[in-house]
Amino acid sequence: MIKSQKKWIVQKNNEELVKQLQTELGISSIASKILISRGYELAHDALSILKMDDSHLHDPFLMHGMKEAVDRIKHAIEVGENICIYGDYDADGISSTTVMLRTLQDLGANVDYIIPNRFTHGYGPNEEIFRQLHEASVNLIITVDNGISGIEPIRIAKELGMDVIVTDHHEASEELPPADVIIHPRVPEGQYPFGELAGVGVAFKLAHALYGKVPVHLFEFVAIGTVADLVPLVGENRYLVQQGIKYLRKSNNPWVRAICEISGVSQHEIDEDSIGFYFGPRLNAIGRLGSASPGVDFLISDDSYSAIEGAKLLNSKNAERKEIVKTITEEAIAIIESDEIIANSQVIVIAKEGWNPGVIGIVASRLVEIYYKPTIVLSIDREKGTAKGSARSIEGFHMYNELAKNRDILPHFGGHPMAAGMTFAYEYVDELRNRLHSQAEQCLTEELLTPKLTVDVPLELSEITVEAIEEIKQLGPFGTGFSKPIYVLQDVNVRSMKKIGAAENHLKMELEDQYGLIDAVGFNKGALHEEISPGVKLSIVGDLQINEWQGKKKPQLLITDIKTDEWQLFDLRGKIQSNRWVELIVKQNVSYFAFNKETTNNLQQLISEPIHLFDNVPQIHDPSYIVLLDLPNTIEELEQLIIELRPKRIYVVFYTHNPQFFTGMPTREQFAKYYTFLKQRPSFNLHGSINQLANSSGINIELIKFMTNVFFELGFVTISNGLISVVEGAPKQTLEEATTYKQRVQQLEIEQKFLYANYQELKQWFHEKLTSEEYQYS
Repeated sequence: MIKSQKKWIVQKNNEELVKQLQTELGISSIASKILISRGYELAHDALSILKMDDSHLHDPFLMHGMKEAVDRIKHAIEVGENICIYGDYDADGISSTTVMLRTLQDLGANVDYIIPNRFTHGYGPNEEIFRQLHEASVNLIITVDNGISGIEPIRIAKELGMDVIVTDHHEASEELPPADVIIHPRVPEGQYPFGELAGVGVAFKLAHALYGKVPVHLFEFVAIGTVADLVPLVGENRYLVQQGIKYLRKSNNPWVRAICEISGVSQHEIDEDSIGFYFGPRLNAIGRLGSASPGVDFLISDDSYSAIEGAKLLNSKNAERKEIVKTITEEAIAIIESDEIIANSQVIVIAKEGWNPGVIGIVASRLVEIYYKPTIVLSIDREKGTAKGSARSIEGFHMYNELAKNRDILPHFGGHPMAAGMTFAYEYVDELRNRLHSQAEQCLTEELLTPKLTVDVPLELSEITVEAIEEIKQLGPFGTGFSKPIYVLQDVNVRSMKKIGAAENHLKMELEDQYGLIDAVGFNKGALHEEISPGVKLSIVGDLQINEWQGKKKPQLLITDIKTDEWQLFDLRGKIQSNRWVELIVKQNVSYFAFNKETTNNLQQLISEPIHLFDNVPQIHDPSYIVLLDLPNTIEELEQLIIELRPKRIYVVFYTHNPQFFTGMPTREQFAKYYTFLKQRPSFNLHGSINQLANSSGINIELIKFMTNVFFELGFVTISNGLISVVEGAPKQTLEEATTYKQRVQQLEIEQKFLYANYQELKQWFHEKLTSEEYQYS
């Protein structure tokens, strides 16, 4: 058995629907499965994904307040008023600021921008900054990607005589800020046809209205902010990102070439993953560690030198951010592992002075991945007496609602079911942990605390072709609301397997079933090499890719997770001379067994775990992995052990100090010849003459000793001071009546069955026991 990292929820395909959509649209079965799993079961609906056009781009004037905003901005441009764009410090805010800045510059405005500092100003409108803008003679403030919650600062801006246009997409409360105009896709509700725009999407709509035409040169900024902000990639967002990716691939903007070069992305291959994993994190990093303004400066750079220098800065900040996240994560894990209260709490609440508030949300996400519990990571500021932090949750624990039950100690918090932010007095950290633990016990079951992976596209190898994978790419962009497919191959065979990489920490396999063959690669999964036994059928979750080498293209599966429910046999026979055999055995849930005390004495120094003797079998409640260190004394002993322990994995070492199989059993003719030899002599000095006898008779020395013991046990001879004498008139007995003879017959049978059988014969023997009526493996 190989346990998966998460519990798989494999969705079943409606084969009839799959074939129908496949036929009607002329697409591959994989593409058909993807579309159906996302709710596009009818050809008409699926075409809206496959063939998006500008009909998905809505008239910006359908958005409430758009006309008023355009009129006010155009008036400001005409009379030369000073305009300030007030942005946000994440990738969406940076790209939103860039879109609005470039638009107003193109239109001849007196415009500048400002982005609050995460650490000194916090999120959203800030009274101090607004007062500074007033002193700088700003007449009009345009917020982008923020503002809908800035009620008091915007009221002050109005009192100071400045006009404010809010463009935002975040959740609005019942009370709206007293801005001159609010442009929001969901305010008022139902006014605009698509309510899921990112902040940059809202800024783009305002730019569209100001230009009087679609500003195609801004698509690339919209794509970056939309993907990075994790808004649903459906409807208008989908069209904007598709167009943005198309323009990014052919863009002549120096910043595009620079960020591709610094992040190792081929410009003509830019896709949503490039944005989500390479571009977005670099833009986010700049605002996580300090001022986000260099991010805007980078996106508006119009010469190669500035673009390259900007890209280097973003890259260095991202590297710095990674190192800080790594350090804090390691510190957090050390605290959790050393504190039983925190470790055993249903909700992890962890705090430390000096942790960077800009990255602790990432740390919280990492801890959820490791422990799969709702997690809050807090940075303590003792001067202010506060704990400021971020929360990440799991399915079944509505973080916002659960925090809301603690308003008496949480004066400032906000968020949604899966994430939240908060600031409160640090003296209440332990109190919050205790309360949330009690609340979690009321709603989190063992089932909910088990990490799950929804696998939405089961495949057969016959479906996987280069053409099908290339077609899948055309279904993109994938992301929130239109998730990237997760594929599974079930019960496939491993044709070949090897470790790859300088450190042998990666795994490469050839997988096959009755329909085909595919290469599979598992990065950082080299350890699984020792957990996959010959002939076992695997189920593998992963992503489909195209591997191109020397002009040839082949499908390839990038492995995410592996499991098998089959019991497994690992053959370590013959490896006893090398201590490395111990390294091939997993370290968890494994028990070592021996049938002979001598084995324990010989091998205990190699094994850190205790060795259990057969006559002292422990009660192991969890079906375990077992290591059989030596051969049983009887076949029944081994059968009994297997039945009692119910192993999911069996390692056979079968160490034998003195194997007898190749020496064999003397023939009856040899017994007779030796007995006749002894009768012809009054006595025989066994020790002094055994070598001469072996040479003259052609009988192995060990067999001569064995026959002597049989004769002695049956009373046919006596042995005194090394001299053997035949007993005249001894009662007749068969050789089989001698215990020594029976033990050797039994030992030879055991060695033949277990020590010298081939792998398939050995596995078949165990399989018959595991599937017999006496023992049904579960």
